[in-house]
Amino acid sequence: MKVIDGSRLEGGGQLVRMAVTLSALTATPVEIRGIRPGRKNPGLAAQHIAAVKAVAGVCSAECTGLAVGSSRITFSPGEPTRRDLRVDVGTAGSIPLVLQAYLPVALRCGGTIVVTGGTEVENAPTIDYFQEVHTAVLMGLGAGVTVEIRKRGYYPRGGGEVAVGVVPSRLRSLDLSGRDAPGACGIVSCSSGLPAHVAERQARAAEMVINGETGIPCTVRLERQDGPSTGSSCTAWSGARGACALGRRGLPAEQVGETAARGLVEAVQSGAQADIHLSDQMLVYLALAGGSFTAPALTLHARTMRWLLSEFGYDVSCREDGVVEWAA
Repeated sequence: MKVIDGSRLEGGGQLVRMAVTLSALTATPVEIRGIRPGRKNPGLAAQHIAAVKAVAGVCSAECTGLAVGSSRITFSPGEPTRRDLRVDVGTAGSIPLVLQAYLPVALRCGGTIVVTGGTEVENAPTIDYFQEVHTAVLMGLGAGVTVEIRKRGYYPRGGGEVAVGVVPSRLRSLDLSGRDAPGACGIVSCSSGLPAHVAERQARAAEMVINGETGIPCTVRLERQDGPSTGSSCTAWSGARGACALGRRGLPAEQVGETAARGLVEAVQSGAQADIHLSDQMLVYLALAGGSFTAPALTLHARTMRWLLSEFGYDVSCREDGVVEWAA
């Protein structure tokens, strides 16, 4: 059984999620020790357990240690097999992060999953980013994936629900060069349990920044619901680059839109093909399918993924020359 040090580099949930994903992809049993030792609440949180269960559900893995606060787990995978799964995070923990762990394994065999929890959560991509950037890039490489946002869920109540369908797919070599053409930008501004003008103001502010800084015209979508929780978000994207921001009590709606927009503008003006967040998310697919892409910077999350991939026998290279060039 391969032993993975959960405290290495980023030392957080990404390492746990992707270690079990790579375990399933390579049929390698793993033991992860020292999980999230430097966090305010060390060990596993509910969201990490949900991600492990999602991957385990695809490959009928035997697991030990899946409890909140646990600092050690074992994961012994079987063969990935098409299944229809339901996973409840049980909190407002991030649905997109659960799906990030599930998707590389599900693409081997197909299947469906319904995840309940938080669709827009601090320190995680929004479900709109997952759909419009992460999944859209994979679909451009040949992946068959559908994403249905059934209900939105915000911290602290959660209650969001997302259904994902996956067709067995063999990805083409990564090449993002055709996804960075100017002239295409999307904005989705969402709210739940708030007046309609909140989403409208977020979108208007985001569009003004993007148009003013880049000249790229935007397609805007507004979504408002009276769901189980109260909150708002704004996500902006152009090709394989995106950014998002969340509303909170006392924060002007305009500032939410501007934050998302400026994140996208920074990514576009960097000249890189992928934004800094997508870069570490795509490394597992780069390792599996080969290819290359560029990112604005070498982040700690990306360094962690490169190290973790090497532990499972995958070699990805990076070269820093203004932007970071990833290749496999």
